[in-house]
Amino acid sequence: MKAIRRKNTPIAARFRNDPRYLSTVKQLLESQAYRESMAAHLFGHALKFVPELRYKKIIASHIVEELEHYEDTVNLYGELGGDLEALVTDQLATGKKQVPLAENWLELGVAQFLFDRAGEFQLNLYRNCSYAPYARIVGKILEEEEEHEGFGEKVVKEFCKDKRKRPMAQKFFNNWLGVSLLSFGRPDSVGNRYAVEVGLKSRESGEVMQDFINDIKPVMRECGLKFPPKKRLGVELPENIDLRL
Repeated sequence: MKAIRRKNTPIAARFRNDPRYLSTVKQLLESQAYRESMAAHLFGHALKFVPELRYKKIIASHIVEELEHYEDTVNLYGELGGDLEALVTDQLATGKKQVPLAENWLELGVAQFLFDRAGEFQLNLYRNCSYAPYARIVGKILEEEEEHEGFGEKVVKEFCKDKRKRPMAQKFFNNWLGVSLLSFGRPDSVGNRYAVEVGLKSRESGEVMQDFINDIKPVMRECGLKFPPKKRLGVELPENIDLRL
């Protein structure tokens, strides 16, 4: 699908003179653009590990989608008065932020299962965003990426049928769970509460983080995977997060 293009997108009247609102919108777009760019890099780097042509074509289509979504956020950010592509390029070049790259077929499956699934939960927070242009981008992304995490889940389940291979799956799971949880941001932060108050997001991040955790538990049980100790995740979690299987 073609990238969304608009001109002269206005801020809603009630937020037009609120610099904090505009700043928060730009932060959302910065995070989304970085995520889409890194997803494209992740899939592109791992394409050489994909074993069959039919799977290579699926991954190639994912790369195109991620780049289109990246373009959408860059275009919208430009309408707000900034060069988002330059910002993301700088982050990648300087290593200020970094998502790891998968180094084999199983790790790519785990990454898609966790990272893409976390992205879906995170984006659903903005489906009815008070900044309507971003809500439209979110709806497009959710529609087009609906099957991504299902693809990764299938790869992980198939691999874990051989119980001898489960320790390797557990290793990758431990690494990617922390990376994926970072998608939700810090729970119960001042910025988080503000975004909910002004309708930029629908719920607090900690609540959705638990929903994500609950959603991956059935696959974990089927594959014999366990949650690593909280301190190994390197992520700020809600105090009452439930990691019981």
